[in-house]
Amino acid sequence: MVQSHGFVEIDLFSEEVDSLERPEASQFKEMLEEVAREYDCRLLSFEIDAGTVIFSFDSDELMADILKILQNETQDKT
Repeated sequence: MVQSHGFVEIDLFSEEVDSLERPEASQFKEMLEEVAREYDCRLLSFEIDAGTVIFSFDSDELMADILKILQNETQDKT
């Protein structure tokens, strides 16, 4: 059985950041891979398009933690 995991999409960088060739994008991907190791899981996907980062992990626990952090940040801004 193949398990489906959701994606996180964040407008994180300026629109000029559109590939892993950019240092800020590759550094962010490395950070996500480090977090995956801490959670004993894998970074399944990582894409960047016009500053928007889209990624997913194969851990429901990690994905839920990330969503909680993002939700708290959104609430703090209001």
